[in-house]
Amino acid sequence: MKPTASTLADLRASGWRSRPVKEEIRENAVSRIRSGTPLVDGVLGYNDTVVPQLENALLAGHDIVFLGERGQGKTRIIRSLTALLDEWMPIVAGSEINDDPYHPVSRHARDLIEQHGDATPITWVHRDARYGEKLATPDTSIADLIGEVDPIKVAEGRYLSDELTLHYGLVPRTNRGIFAINELPDLAERIQVGLLNVLEERDVQIRGYKIRLPLDVMLVASANPEDYTNRGRIITPLKDRFGSQIRTHYPLDVATEVEIVRQEARSADIADVRVNTPQFMEEIVAEISHLARGNSNVSQRSGVSVRVSVSNFETLAAAAVRRGLHSGETVVAPRISDLDALVASTAGKIEMEGVDEGREGAVFEQIMRGAVLAAYRRLVPGDKARAVVTAFEAGRTANTGEDVSSADLVALATEIPELRKIADRLTGGDESPAAIASAVEFVLEGLHLSKRLNKDASGGRAVFSGRAAAV
Repeated sequence: MKPTASTLADLRASGWRSRPVKEEIRENAVSRIRSGTPLVDGVLGYNDTVVPQLENALLAGHDIVFLGERGQGKTRIIRSLTALLDEWMPIVAGSEINDDPYHPVSRHARDLIEQHGDATPITWVHRDARYGEKLATPDTSIADLIGEVDPIKVAEGRYLSDELTLHYGLVPRTNRGIFAINELPDLAERIQVGLLNVLEERDVQIRGYKIRLPLDVMLVASANPEDYTNRGRIITPLKDRFGSQIRTHYPLDVATEVEIVRQEARSADIADVRVNTPQFMEEIVAEISHLARGNSNVSQRSGVSVRVSVSNFETLAAAAVRRGLHSGETVVAPRISDLDALVASTAGKIEMEGVDEGREGAVFEQIMRGAVLAAYRRLVPGDKARAVVTAFEAGRTANTGEDVSSADLVALATEIPELRKIADRLTGGDESPAAIASAVEFVLEGLHLSKRLNKDASGGRAVFSGRAAAV
């Protein structure tokens, strides 16, 4: 609830205590750590790696730089730090730089308190308004970050030497809050120099003015390791002033990546078509990203973002919806035959190196097949599908593709009881035709990649047959 104190006298009577922003964050972090409440919300897979380092940095009262490849949640972590601020903070009414009523620093606030004393009007600022962010670009100027003379105020009749002619930049306007710079190495070195005083002396100096604004700001930055060393760099004096450097990473296992995808992906359901994605298809999508991160043909310097998994999941679901619209099915599930659609959502996010032009598709197909095989070996171990192989060696065949209905694949599973048992285990008890059909395609593709069934594919359609029958 927003506090009711509206004057300096009311604020003193309420018992409100002024604290530096880092002390405020530290105290709120201590409360969360003691209670077991997550320090940051919506960030998965960092509990044993990044979070302990973050806790140490906050308890130490450090400014922080997060170092990691794209799509590792750096910006999300930074933005979530606002939850560690008090919900409401009092400022001198009309202050552009969130002046502390007990310790004003701007000319406006000092004059107002001198004039009104305990009757000085107070307003309250929510924690969300105490966060400032700037994407570092080569054209970013000192005026953007620190401030500059406002010609309009000069034209109104004020002298250039008057502090009230200043137009404050982003950093002073985030006084008593958190200021973040994304992709810090992209900031010109001469502009980085302008941040030195902010980090060490805790003040800003604006050109042409003998003024000192003792700011209270927590500075947080993000950087990509590639940019950190090659395309741009953080100047040594600035690096030295950051108290902690925290390295982020991609999900360490498939299960974590699946959890992130579930959290981030948009639903593909439409009014009359519902998508039900089996877990094995989710794992295949996550496995594709994991294999790409270790593939020698994929540039590891640019990384394989978690956004690849999220986009692929959304595209896979959309392909299933599209198939449902054509077939008239109202409940659909992504199938192996829908994986071809992922080329469109992957091509622009993965950079190849050492690959001849035109071979990118072959590399991605290799990764995709590896992902399906890895998921199959994990979920259908050993000889559980021996009876299925035997049925195909006896002459049975199976057609798959977007023009094959779920009912046709369910009928195939019914004719081969062992195939139906495996499908039931894979779907976790979901007996809908769409889920069973998806599991059937997965088993057939897994057996083919395990070199136990033949596959004749053409134009998005495939025919599976026994290897002995083909000979």
